[in-house]
Amino acid sequence: MRWLIVTLCLALVSCSTSRPEGKTEAEVLYKEAKDLIKDSRFILATEKLNTLRSQYPYSFFATHAELLQADVLFKQENYVESAAAYILFKDFHPKHKDLAYVIFRIAESFYKQIPDTFDRDLSSAFESMKYYRELLNFHSNSKFNQGAVDKIKLCEKMIVDKEQYIGDFYYRTEAYDAARYRYLSIIDRFKNAPELKSHSMIRIVMSSEKLGEKEDCSKYFNLYKSQINPKSLKLLTNVHNKCLGK
Repeated sequence: MRWLIVTLCLALVSCSTSRPEGKTEAEVLYKEAKDLIKDSRFILATEKLNTLRSQYPYSFFATHAELLQADVLFKQENYVESAAAYILFKDFHPKHKDLAYVIFRIAESFYKQIPDTFDRDLSSAFESMKYYRELLNFHSNSKFNQGAVDKIKLCEKMIVDKEQYIGDFYYRTEAYDAARYRYLSIIDRFKNAPELKSHSMIRIVMSSEKLGEKEDCSKYFNLYKSQINPKSLKLLTNVHNKCLGK
């Protein structure tokens, strides 16, 4: 009976400590890390990958381990760290076969950092668009392109909404010079936002009127009257006439 108990204990220990097969220790460590990731045991997986990269830096699996570490950070929802890790991988391995995937993950890491409302810092939206566009431009046939265009549009809308919010805030608080500067910047930066451009054109003339600058009123009116949509032209004309005292 005692022999049977000892045998069973040894069998259990053997099963619990069994390792995947591999031609090298680096390969075994890599496979162990992948198995741990499947079980969401990310800390142990990271330890395995760190061991692989430190002890076998020239192994075939060292590069794979580097990318897998970035994946672990992403799965842990550490998006700031995962973005940095993927960018570092991209910089060190610019011709890697999985480069499209890496660029996609960079874009996704930044996209996950975008706040829920446009009145907060949107730098992550700019970065997300940058890498989604890189993916579309240089890897047009990649399977990772799906949804990229829609996400770019969502980022653009948030940025546009924020720019209008800031310009309108300056105007409401009677900071007309700052408001006009912001609206001029909007027209220069957002070529494909017709509603925002029309709104900004009107507000530029209105700000000039509030500042009592008749010459600027006429200058901007003459500049924008052929660019603004017909629906808004009447309002623009009325503001210009008011500025001239008509």
